[in-house]
Amino acid sequence: MIEEKYMREALKLAKKAAEIGEVPIGCVIEYQGKIIGRGYNRRKTDKNTLSHAEIIAIRKASRKMNDWRLEECTMYITLEPCQMCAGAIVQARIPNVVIGCMNPKAGCAGSILNILQVPEFNHQVNITRGILEEECSDVLTAFFKELREKNKAEKMKLKTTTE
Repeated sequence: MIEEKYMREALKLAKKAAEIGEVPIGCVIEYQGKIIGRGYNRRKTDKNTLSHAEIIAIRKASRKMNDWRLEECTMYITLEPCQMCAGAIVQARIPNVVIGCMNPKAGCAGSILNILQVPEFNHQVNITRGILEEECSDVLTAFFKELREKNKAEKMKLKTTTE
């Protein structure tokens, strides 16, 4: 399945984000069978609110296409986009978005809002959900479990040094 091929590439990027302590979200943009944009979360690393996987991938794909319109592309994202990224997807005129797992706390492709398919906008996006859903979800679950354990260990260490 072609969708799985590109989602696996996005998953590799999500794991790269996790390796540097970032929330593991990865994104690739495909055009005519080739990946023209890649991104993974770098907010902490870059100290920049805008350093989301999708924004980075859109920037790279736009450079490659020499255009802000990505009209014949498909975006593959391991986690449902937030409101900022969903807005950027609409603005970039990306026609197709493939999502690994949904984000019930902040997702804007159907969970909380569906910015990608607002009929009043001049562009709507076709959405495919649940591609490699379990693998995408597992990467996030493992990251946050490890983070909680690390924070708990640090609190315990702090507690014993202050006693």
